[in-house]
Amino acid sequence: MEGMDSGTTPADRPYNQVSGIAPGDRPGPDTRPGRVARDRDPAGRARNARPRDGLGRPLPHGMTGVPTTPDDLALPPEEALREAERLLAAGRPFHAHEVLEGAWKACDDDTRELWKGLAQLAVGVTHLRRGNQVGAVRLLTRAADRIAPYAAGAPHGIAVAALTAWARTLIARIGSGPVPPEMLAPRLVD
Repeated sequence: MEGMDSGTTPADRPYNQVSGIAPGDRPGPDTRPGRVARDRDPAGRARNARPRDGLGRPLPHGMTGVPTTPDDLALPPEEALREAERLLAAGRPFHAHEVLEGAWKACDDDTRELWKGLAQLAVGVTHLRRGNQVGAVRLLTRAADRIAPYAAGAPHGIAVAALTAWARTLIARIGSGPVPPEMLAPRLVD
């Protein structure tokens, strides 16, 4: 087709070949039939408006889900750790991840990788509880590798050595039968 470069994606092209509208320049909300308006913040980022189940999976609009974590939540570190640990123990690892992600985004540069790794541990458990063993192994491995360097001087009493060992034990256990629920709720602090 003339004017179409087969090696590009629609977002790479300067404008939509059919409508002539540049990506992101569609005026106003999407009003095409059957489309649900997306909830976006002023910068265009998606908000967490859809209801979610206990493992963070989006539910259809109009359904009742479990309470979610506010997108802008930034608790003090000790409080974030307590809340994330409580959520993990309650079988809500996706929500624990949201709490840890808030701490990660609000922390100092010197602990950013630690908080990111803690959030990834919770995402790994989320994948496992959803039945995605491959995703669980990948995230848990990445998380253990990311937090391990903090074992000698972990801030806020974070049990880095124990969490790293827990993640590696869980990784070895995945694929060899059901994982007991109590194995999916690690202690985050000593």
